[in-house]
Amino acid sequence: MNDISHSSPGAHSDELLFAAEADAAGFRALPGWKLLIVDDEEEVHVITRMVLEGMTFSGRGLSFLSAYSGREAAEILRAEPDVAVILLDVVMETGQAGLDLVEFIRGELGNRLARIILRTGQPGQAPERDVITRYDINDYKHKTELTAQKLFSTVTTAIRSYNDLRAIEKTRQGLELIISSTRGLFQRGDMELFARGVLDQMSSLLRVNEDCLFLHSPSGFAATVQDGDIAVLAGTGEFSHCGIGLACSLSLDVLDALRTAVREKSSQFTRDHFVQYFRSRRGGENLLYFRLNHPLSPFEHRLVEVFSRNVAVAMDNMQLGLELANSQKEIIFTLGECVESRSKETASHVRRVSECCRLMAERLGFAAQDAELLRLASPMHDVGKIGIPDSILLKPGPLSTEEFEVMKTHTRIGFQMLKGSPRPIMQAAAVIAHEHHERWNGQGYPRGLRGEEIHPYGRIACLVDVFDSLLSRRVYKEAWPLPRVRDYIADERGGMFDPGMVDILLGDLDAFTALRNEFPD
Repeated sequence: MNDISHSSPGAHSDELLFAAEADAAGFRALPGWKLLIVDDEEEVHVITRMVLEGMTFSGRGLSFLSAYSGREAAEILRAEPDVAVILLDVVMETGQAGLDLVEFIRGELGNRLARIILRTGQPGQAPERDVITRYDINDYKHKTELTAQKLFSTVTTAIRSYNDLRAIEKTRQGLELIISSTRGLFQRGDMELFARGVLDQMSSLLRVNEDCLFLHSPSGFAATVQDGDIAVLAGTGEFSHCGIGLACSLSLDVLDALRTAVREKSSQFTRDHFVQYFRSRRGGENLLYFRLNHPLSPFEHRLVEVFSRNVAVAMDNMQLGLELANSQKEIIFTLGECVESRSKETASHVRRVSECCRLMAERLGFAAQDAELLRLASPMHDVGKIGIPDSILLKPGPLSTEEFEVMKTHTRIGFQMLKGSPRPIMQAAAVIAHEHHERWNGQGYPRGLRGEEIHPYGRIACLVDVFDSLLSRRVYKEAWPLPRVRDYIADERGGMFDPGMVDILLGDLDAFTALRNEFPD
């Protein structure tokens, strides 16, 4: 083996220096960059540690890990996925143990971030041209050429590359979070998901630590911050316990920083934290709080300002979308309630059907978005009754054959009313209006569909509508007791109703009746 030279490190970059004994600014110590030494000779480990001991990069030192075989290194890398740099020997327990480890890291572990520096004392065993071409490594060094200066330079370059790649990866993850928050306004917590994406992106852009908060108030913070009642959208790091609907206990220094920004209506930058204050066009106030491990440069200040303006625009658009979606929901429920009121049935019926349809969809394993879509569309199941004459719709006794044929047309009327809209809610409502009187055995109307020919939304609405109607008083009947309703639905298993859905309803009857009781007549 050839020893690593002990020559003086010499000049180095402004990011590479020996660690100070104490941090005069009072910043908390950051964890060291993890450097894994993989070599079967102890002397290599000792000399590498000795040469690199005391080096820091971007305010962080090195944390050394040692492995003496490819197998041992593999176990360490399974347990330590955030290793920044791997100094790797080629020849260990086998002639190409190091190269096998490279394939394990990039292939089985899927780790593309760790920088791999191949060191070999036997270059003929692994020719540089072949290795560089065939394997995903980042540098190739003969042990004879690795003086202390070159080792410093090589490791520094590798850490810088790792740090840049990690920042890019965090930015990608932050963008994915923001994109996922806009995929559908039906999902709960979308604003919090958006806020977490903002925090991740800002952390990556500024390369600051992850102790940060995103606060938002649609009407202003003037009272809430002063009283300590903080409206937090999301928090990370030491603030990860904070979020929508969660109690958020903040230290006095954080509260003071937030209060100052709100009182002065301006952003506050210090050496160990910054609070970005910005207002949206819709009048809401927003605060981003970040704890810093280094002061921000003037360029980073400008970056924060630009980023915050973009966030404000995005939040305005998201809130506008939420308001439009909520308005659409209200219109649908109101129209459904109007139909029920005309037929002398209570408006609570559509609420109960809506919530029970959602519960049934969840029990069936529907995606959250599909279950919510069904909840929103189901109030329109009887909208076609708008076209049925009062003399038939409000008749207290049984309908004649001719009258029942007219009543049956409400399914086609509803379908014709709704089918022209391209909106997903209206499309789902059209299906439900058309098929909620079809029967599993094919004896329903208007088309006599059988079994799974009937859309799942239609089958669910059919069962839930009958379940709630039988338990409720109508102009033509009194409410049935629950045992009678249970027996009727069990008897119609495979007749009127989808057998699997009946099993779910009767197997979890308490949950459905409890949900129904939340909206009494």
